[in-house]
Amino acid sequence: MNLKLSTNSPFTIDDSQLNITGSKSETNRLLLLKALFPNITLANTSNSDDSEVMQKALVGNDEIVDIHHAGTAMRFLTAYFAVNEGREVVMTGSSRMQERPIKILVDTLRQLGVEISYEKEEGYPPIRIKGKKVTASKVTLAANVSSQYISALLLVASKLENGLELTLEGEITSIPYIKMTLALLNDLDIKTSFEGNVIKVYPKEAVESKEMVVESDWSSASYFFSLVALSESAKITLSSYKENSLQGDSELVSLYEKMGVKTTFQNNKMTLEKVAGFNYQDVNFELNNTPDIAQTIVVTCLGLGIGCHLTGLHTLKIKETDRLEALKTELTKLGANISVTNDSLTLVKSDIINHDVKIGTYNDHRMAMAFAPLAIKVPIIIEDAGVVSKSYPDFWDDLKALNFQISEL
Repeated sequence: MNLKLSTNSPFTIDDSQLNITGSKSETNRLLLLKALFPNITLANTSNSDDSEVMQKALVGNDEIVDIHHAGTAMRFLTAYFAVNEGREVVMTGSSRMQERPIKILVDTLRQLGVEISYEKEEGYPPIRIKGKKVTASKVTLAANVSSQYISALLLVASKLENGLELTLEGEITSIPYIKMTLALLNDLDIKTSFEGNVIKVYPKEAVESKEMVVESDWSSASYFFSLVALSESAKITLSSYKENSLQGDSELVSLYEKMGVKTTFQNNKMTLEKVAGFNYQDVNFELNNTPDIAQTIVVTCLGLGIGCHLTGLHTLKIKETDRLEALKTELTKLGANISVTNDSLTLVKSDIINHDVKIGTYNDHRMAMAFAPLAIKVPIIIEDAGVVSKSYPDFWDDLKALNFQISEL
């Protein structure tokens, strides 16, 4: 499904309200914890494809577990099945998932004595896991890898006989996501510590019954920060959001303040408002803790006619696609002067944006959604627009509610 997007000019929003689906990151962590501690109940969970895949795998009894494009599910479930004594599964996924590395996590689980083998290429899914009771409690892991590897281990750690002491070597990537995992464990009265480069999770056989309410997804909110920044004037209220969020992408508030968006919080709602007469300057952001919002930011900068230099993006090479190369290809089509390295992106200031360009999405939900707000400036076409269901199935309906003109081609 290809969609053509455009808006009236100038684009304004008086005062709209949207309810955003629960955080995929929080939901998938809590789904795994619920599988370990069934007396937990969950509210406001994500309706994303990734979370549905995760849920299905956790409640099913199939030997072959296919998680399609869901990277979080692949990492979290690898750890879950590894410590599920007596269960044998083959974890597989889409062709792209079979190109995404899993070796670091597998090697770490092998340090704990788990039996995991590769069904095809060494270091990549599919993998065969023979779950066992784990008594070892100390492992070492490179710190600059995807935080999902680290969170996968932390989530199952309290169910290990002796808990887990995880030593991280080097500079730690995506600390907010690690802290999110630890905070959710702490909410269930599971004891943890994080001192220097050593994280400990203590064993816990059972937790008290408790309802865990998932905060709405900040990554999903990023597209509305972009939309407000690119508007002539706009005011949008999103729910449910906390000012002191566990999600690393809540850094959007301070980043978009530098691009003309004012954010206020009240009663678990967040209001975004365009600052009139804002003085735009090129931006230089270090996104080591928030790489998932890089696509949104660079598209915003293109639409505003400002330059940007974004660093800390090395994990984007192994996402649903190589996001840095995909951004370079699609932004170049729009007339942008952009360069990328293995961990950075530079956009040169320009007032030129080509219109009616077809944006490839590469089976990547964030490519589709990051480029959509640019329709405020020029008509664009989003290829394979249904890919948004991975994290935000209602995205196109929500844009229509904000008076975007969207037609299927």
